[in-house]
Amino acid sequence: LQMLEQQVVGGEQAQNKDLKEKHKRRKKYADERRTQLVAALQQSNEDSSDWVLLNVYDSIQEEVRAKSKLLEKMQKKLRAAETEIKDLQSEFELEKIDYLSTIRRLERDLMLFQQLLDQVQSLVRRDCNYSNLEKIKHESVWDEETGCWKIPEPVIQKTRLP
Repeated sequence: LQMLEQQVVGGEQAQNKDLKEKHKRRKKYADERRTQLVAALQQSNEDSSDWVLLNVYDSIQEEVRAKSKLLEKMQKKLRAAETEIKDLQSEFELEKIDYLSTIRRLERDLMLFQQLLDQVQSLVRRDCNYSNLEKIKHESVWDEETGCWKIPEPVIQKTRLP
């Protein structure tokens, strides 16, 4: 009797393993789909569930009120986004002005140092390797670790006549 019950419970194909696997796959797919729908509904509840679910209204006035509230809510979000955009634009504009002023200041400093070099170069002895600035620039190397230039040491080349 028990053997007959086990065969009958679940239908004619209670022992069919393929059918059991098929039922397991369907159940797994249904569970996954259900969790996806729950996640979508939770996310849409944060924004507005009125867009996802169909609302049934008793009267046209009720529908108008509900949609007016939704419109006001969206307008508030739009105004908040617009003010945030304006704030970001003003912040970027201030940074741009600051960068431009820094560039101008650095250009003035560079011009000052260039003029100083031009004036001092004539005072350097001819037998010193610093008398040729182009050669010094060519021999100088940028050091990434220290973040500064390695400039050759000054050397005075004395030439002796025989």
